[in-house]
Amino acid sequence: MLELDKLVKLVGEGIDSGISALGLGPEWVILVQLVVACVVILALVSLMVLFLVWWERKVSARFQMRLGPMRVGWHGSIQTIADAMKLLQKENITPVNVDRGVYFWAPVVTFVAALAVYVTIPFGRGLIVRDLNIGILFILAITTFTVIGLLMAGWSSNNKYGVLGGFRSAAQVVSYEVPLALAVIAVIMLTQTLSMGEIVGQQAKFYQWYIWRQPLGFLIFFVAGTAEANRTPFDLPEADSELVAGFVTEYSGMKFAMFFLAEFLNMFTLSAVATTLYFGGWNGPFLPSWSWFLIKSLIGVFVLMWFRWTYPRLRVDQLMGFAWKFLMPLAFLNILLTGLGIHIF
Repeated sequence: MLELDKLVKLVGEGIDSGISALGLGPEWVILVQLVVACVVILALVSLMVLFLVWWERKVSARFQMRLGPMRVGWHGSIQTIADAMKLLQKENITPVNVDRGVYFWAPVVTFVAALAVYVTIPFGRGLIVRDLNIGILFILAITTFTVIGLLMAGWSSNNKYGVLGGFRSAAQVVSYEVPLALAVIAVIMLTQTLSMGEIVGQQAKFYQWYIWRQPLGFLIFFVAGTAEANRTPFDLPEADSELVAGFVTEYSGMKFAMFFLAEFLNMFTLSAVATTLYFGGWNGPFLPSWSWFLIKSLIGVFVLMWFRWTYPRLRVDQLMGFAWKFLMPLAFLNILLTGLGIHIF
C-alpha cells in the first residue's frame, strides 16, 4: 500500500538526528519539523487551489453546456498556472487614501488564517502536523480570523463598496458560526473528544460513520460552512451585481490573489472537516488512507460547486433570517435529539 506515514516518520527522524548532531536542543527539532511541515502543506494546498480553480471552470462550463478552458494544456489544465503567473506580474497598486498598514495586512491575515487550519486536519494515517487534544476547537477558533481579514480589507480601502462588503462578511460569519459550532457540539457529545485523530479513529467501519447518526447535524454544518466560505448562494460580501467586488474592490495583483487563494482554501477546508467529522476521515478499504481522504473531500467540493452554479444569490435579509430563524432552532433541536439518544441508547 502507498501509505506515506512511514516516509513522514523517516523524515522526522532524519531532522531529529541532524539537529542533535549540531548540538542543538529538542526545541529546535520541534521548530524545524514545524517549518518543514508548513512548507509542505503550503506547497500542497497551492497545487490543490490551482486544480480547484481549473476544476470549477470545467464544472461550471458543463452546467452551462460549454467546454470551458481548452487551449492551454490538455483541456486547459495549465490555464490556472498561466493565470497565476499573470497575477504575480501585475502591478501592485495601492490607492492614495487607504489605511496603508491595515490595507497591507488584510490579505495576509486572511490567507494565514485559511492555511493554519491544516495544522490539525488528518490527511491520512499518520499524516497530521499536530493532533491537538483541542483540534476541532482550534479549527473553529482560527477560522474566525478570516472575518477579521475581510473586515480589515473593506474598512482600510476607504471605499463604500469595500466597507459594505466587509460589514456583510462580519455579520454573515458571526451569524453562521453559531449553528455551525452547535452542529459540531453534537458530534463532540458522541465522541467525547476534541481530537481530530480520535474522531477519525472512532469511525473505522462504514457503519460507524457519524453521518448515519448525525444526518441533520451534517446538513446544518454543511450549509453554515457554505455561508462561512462565502460561496453561492451566500456570497453577499462580494456580490458583483451590488458591490462591484465587495471587500476586494481596491485590491490587485498578488494581494487579490491571496484573497482568491484563501476562498478556495476555505472551500476545501469545509469539505475536509466534514469528511473528518461525518464520513470516517481517511478510513476506507483497498486504497491508501490519504487517497480516501482526498476522494471524500473532493466530492464535498464538487457539491459546493454544484450549489454555486445552480442556486441564485439570496438577499441580505433572507441570508440573516435563514441563519437565526431556521438553522439556529434546528441546531438546538439536533443537540436535544443527540442528548436524548445518548441517554436512551
